[in-house]
Amino acid sequence: MDGILVIHKEAGMTSHDVVAQLRRILHIKKIGHSGTLDPQATGVLLVLVGKACKALPYLEDTDKEYIATMRLGEKYDTDDIWGALQETREVMPIQNFDSVLQTFQGNIKQYPPMVSSVRVNGRKLYEYARNHETVERPLRDVTIYDIEALDDQKLEFRVACSSGTYIRSLCVDIAEKTGNLGCMSSLVRTKVGRFSLNDACTLDDARNGNFKLHTLMDMFAGYTQIAYEPIQDVFNGKKIKLQCDADEVMITHNQEIVAVYQRVENDVYRCARGLW
Repeated sequence: MDGILVIHKEAGMTSHDVVAQLRRILHIKKIGHSGTLDPQATGVLLVLVGKACKALPYLEDTDKEYIATMRLGEKYDTDDIWGALQETREVMPIQNFDSVLQTFQGNIKQYPPMVSSVRVNGRKLYEYARNHETVERPLRDVTIYDIEALDDQKLEFRVACSSGTYIRSLCVDIAEKTGNLGCMSSLVRTKVGRFSLNDACTLDDARNGNFKLHTLMDMFAGYTQIAYEPIQDVFNGKKIKLQCDADEVMITHNQEIVAVYQRVENDVYRCARGLW
């Protein structure tokens, strides 16, 4: 059993919990996930099954889309309502929520939350937080491709962004822009790459056999895909010559992606990752 399973994760469970349950449901040990989703968040979680696990490095930087809500007047140590409340302040009403959101579109910098897994001096930020230690967080470059208000009263918005964007941090920054304290109060991941909630199944669906395993060809539909012969050269990891414009290509065999090749120079490509 090999492929990509799109799961609609429920609130109250970790991404690791999902993988552990699927190992029992599918009776297969070789399962992993791409892009951790917070325990209280819901939505799309890509689960890699069997040989598809080898493709994980090429899924970690996949763009994502979320629907989030935020709360004003409160600051938490986790930047969301599930942490410890640190400070409250009178709320300054936001006159035009969508206009404020538009100021964040494009390339922006943000500080990762102290409960994130970003490493500083060899340690993850959440390790400092657990020990009540302070450390300077690095500013990170992220991209907001699209952002729009969905409900001005609930402060609900949709955002399409690059991998590595922290929506909790975005909520804090949006609030600060309006002179408020703020935090994230709910989060739904609606899309990862080309897969959306419409493609997702629940764990109960998986238990009942009601699921679809997507192929790597589905996942990498946006890449140049080339059927190469003799394919044994690819299986042996040899450099090959290709006539194409792309610097990174997916080599296929019998309608399956078997390797990722990258340009070395001119028309010469080397094997970057075997996926067979």
